[in-house]
Amino acid sequence: MAIKRSNGEKLFDFINIIALGFLSIVTLYPFLYVLFASFSDPTDLMRHKGLLLLPLGIKFDAYSLVFKNPILLTSYMNTIMYVVGGTTISVFLTILGAYAFSRKGTMWGNSMMFFIVFTMWFSGGMIPYFLLVRDLGMFNTRWALIIPRAVVTYNLIVMRTAFQGVPVSLEESARIDGANDFTILFKIILPLSLPVVAVITLFYSVAQWNAWFDAMLFVNNRLLYPLQLILREILILSSTNTMTAGAAAQGDQIQLGETIKYATVIVATIPILCIYPFLQKYFVKGIMLGAIKG
Repeated sequence: MAIKRSNGEKLFDFINIIALGFLSIVTLYPFLYVLFASFSDPTDLMRHKGLLLLPLGIKFDAYSLVFKNPILLTSYMNTIMYVVGGTTISVFLTILGAYAFSRKGTMWGNSMMFFIVFTMWFSGGMIPYFLLVRDLGMFNTRWALIIPRAVVTYNLIVMRTAFQGVPVSLEESARIDGANDFTILFKIILPLSLPVVAVITLFYSVAQWNAWFDAMLFVNNRLLYPLQLILREILILSSTNTMTAGAAAQGDQIQLGETIKYATVIVATIPILCIYPFLQKYFVKGIMLGAIKG
């Protein structure tokens, strides 16, 4: 039987649809603007004012120059390496730490957890951080972009809370059957916590993909630069001269440089966007598992 809805409920749904639709347009349009601009004719784009609803003439010159830039391709491979390696290490360490702190019998568990949470509000500062990385021998190496921030306190807390929600009776039954901690973790706890593991994996991978500040601090070798640091040079420092050297006139170089900036943003953004559809179904459930102790 169909439920009759009141006028107030219909009005609420209508306003809700309008508000969410407007929010979606405001959120999506900047990305579409960059996408359309990257395919536009450089001369027409420089003359254009106002909203950009379609590409101004389809041209692929900017993308061709972006993919021919050797340092950009090198940084792309570096970023993939940092994302895969860094995310794997971070998730593994977070799982181990969350399991240890979620068990009631962990020695000094509460005290150690206090010091870990303490780091969310207080830190030694940038200079001690730099000196620590340098003295550990990680300066100007790939490890400087992976190890220092391998475990994020917030992610550890979320995963710990999720592990605490697994019934203790399952662990007790496994121990009676002779299971050790690794068996309990990898065969009982993790299979029941896959949504939160997927979300934490997404958090770490996005953070690694977007990271640039540590690379600016600890890496001098351009062959180790991540993609975002090269993107920063192109967007902020306007270092597109090497890619536009073939343009006939200075004005053509400036115009082509603008479309190269847009094309670089798209190239740097698309891969990480492709991850979301595969993890989206776990997102809400994973956050709720980590936020509420059941």
